[in-house]
Amino acid sequence: MKRSPLKLISAIALMLMAGTANAASVAPPANLTQAGKLTFCAEFGNPPLGFYDEAQVLTGFEIELGTELAKRMGLEVQWKEVAFSAIIPALMAKQCDAILSQLFDKPERREVVDFINYMYSSQSLLAPKGNPKNIKGLADLSGLKVSVGNGTTIQSLLDEQNKLFKEAGKPEANIVVFPKDADARQALQTGQVDAYGTTLETAAFFFTKAGQIFDIAGEPFNKIKTGMAIRKGEADTVGALQKAFDSIREDGTYMKLLEKWELGADAIE
Repeated sequence: MKRSPLKLISAIALMLMAGTANAASVAPPANLTQAGKLTFCAEFGNPPLGFYDEAQVLTGFEIELGTELAKRMGLEVQWKEVAFSAIIPALMAKQCDAILSQLFDKPERREVVDFINYMYSSQSLLAPKGNPKNIKGLADLSGLKVSVGNGTTIQSLLDEQNKLFKEAGKPEANIVVFPKDADARQALQTGQVDAYGTTLETAAFFFTKAGQIFDIAGEPFNKIKTGMAIRKGEADTVGALQKAFDSIREDGTYMKLLEKWELGADAIE
């Protein structure tokens, strides 16, 4: 039996309404930076989390997670690219609603922002193929040149290691700081440094993609929780993002995204 045009239109309308209801399962925050959009501050160039692929398309685990979070609120995702060293100031200046850029949950950061943790991260060192300097950890970097991205945790860990070298009467590591993590990696690839410090996730990605160029030097270290950062006092935004993230975990989307980007071992409890 054929449906009448009016009934068919009504059925389609109900389907569309149901789809919208499913997509917008969480009420969005009232104080968005831009109406209708969920805006994240991030630095790109950190695969497999947030980076431009060979076709210059923005992709990665965090990109897909951010898109899904916005979808659960019936919003469009928007990205504000910011140098990592300036990412918290950009959030505080209300250039975005939250940070989604492998920001480690540290006590000093919790003094100015609230966190919603979504994965674990660790630190790692990359060396040229064959690891000619026999680097197994931070303690082996005395007198060597090491590249890092500005404002990163590995930079602060190297600063602490240099204090230990100095106390022991050993030559300090020559820490070469670059504006972006991608620039620090390029320095290793072009032979400007002996090692490159970054997160395990990025190190593993490039070892998998370019194992003929790089080796992972030693075991990963400094495992830490990683989270979205939101300005203090914005309970509405924290609540909405937490509910959206919880729904992503509960329906299995979270693990599917992690496993797609080979990050299943970094799942948060």
